[in-house]
Amino acid sequence: MRRRPPLRPAAILKNLTALALAAVFLFPVYWMFSSSLKPQHEILSKDPVFLFTPTFENYPTATGVDLFWTFVRNSLIVTLGAVLLALLVALAASFAIARMKFKGRKGMVLVVMMAQMAPWEVMVIAMYMIARDGAMLNSIPLLTAIYFVMVLPFTIWTLRGFIAAVPVELEEAAQIDGCTRGQAFRKVIFPLLAPGLMSTSLFGFITAWNEFAMVLVLNKDKEAHTLTLWLTQFQTAFGDDWGATMAASTLFALPVLIVFLFLQRRAVGGMTAGAVKG
Repeated sequence: MRRRPPLRPAAILKNLTALALAAVFLFPVYWMFSSSLKPQHEILSKDPVFLFTPTFENYPTATGVDLFWTFVRNSLIVTLGAVLLALLVALAASFAIARMKFKGRKGMVLVVMMAQMAPWEVMVIAMYMIARDGAMLNSIPLLTAIYFVMVLPFTIWTLRGFIAAVPVELEEAAQIDGCTRGQAFRKVIFPLLAPGLMSTSLFGFITAWNEFAMVLVLNKDKEAHTLTLWLTQFQTAFGDDWGATMAASTLFALPVLIVFLFLQRRAVGGMTAGAVKG
């Protein structure tokens, strides 16, 4: 058997640095999860408590909030709806930008980049006035449309890079064999876009799932709330219920973690490749 060569000092330093960074980023997640399993007096203890007897009493408190499953339904509707709509529109837009030559193409790319860089929080007041004047406050469809517009620019920009990376000769060969341009896209380009679709879906899911400002301002009716507002509800006459808050935060993070673990192989490559190609 071949012996593995010993690690060089530079490689050891890189590994140690990576472990240290991982510990820094993972510690808040560990502290959130461990706090969700602690009784209230240990969470509020002056000294950090690392060894404790786990308790699950905080989770029934978190999920026992009125309309909890309504909040879950609303979050899933606006998040999945926004992501699916963004993918459908972005596929057509990114194909046009990457493959077609038309007047104003560069200007369209510039507009997409500017929309991606714009902070959406500055639009909250304008969105509220439009929703109020149009009698659309407390509307789940309106919230879905807003989240769709928020994730669309990144989706277009990333998928554009993936489509541009596919050799145009493959598409032309399919057309020579009798495919229309639409069939060539569906049979040749679309199957090669899996990493891009995964990475953009993950980004869109995280963006819409975590969004707070829009739903706070536009949806005052409790039945139109999402899980982001659910996280703000754990207060008692004695102050914040940190155990329930940490349990709620853990439950809130689980869908994102599950989606990431499911998509991670293709998503990681997609986030780097789609951003630099084309």
